[in-house]
Amino acid sequence: MYKIRVILDTKEDIIRTILVNDGIHLEELHTIIAKSFGFKGQEMASFYRTDDEWSQGEEIPLFNMAEAGEGISMQTCILKDTLPEVNHKLIYVYDFLNMWTFYVDVIDISSEEKENLPQIILSVGEIPEKAPEKEFIAEKLDSEFGEEDGDGFDPYDDFDFNEY
Repeated sequence: MYKIRVILDTKEDIIRTILVNDGIHLEELHTIIAKSFGFKGQEMASFYRTDDEWSQGEEIPLFNMAEAGEGISMQTCILKDTLPEVNHKLIYVYDFLNMWTFYVDVIDISSEEKENLPQIILSVGEIPEKAPEKEFIAEKLDSEFGEEDGDGFDPYDDFDFNEY
């Protein structure tokens, strides 16, 4: 049995702590998380592997997106294999139009068998009507040519090539 804490990425504390069986697929976890926050679970979603600093890594999509062969999907990933230890984490994004973003963290793993799972054992806060706006900031990179300033355009842009 897994005890998983799910935190919505907002300024307010919106948290659900959920008990689930360790043998479920991530597709089931997706549905459990979505419904625990009041969603129907019908929108596209993905999990992302992450490290302790929540850096987004490999995507685990709801459906296999590979052109050929077996690609990774929520249906092929079992919870105990994907998150084998306490403090292992995933980022969960639900509804790509609104980008509801959640932090999923394993807080306890037990060999105890429990009936009536999944179960929400802690519910803090209410989900807002609208998803929080995301701000995507790229790092400023130096020009590949080592230029410190300038607008990055070719100085010959003003040359009239129509004469040829």
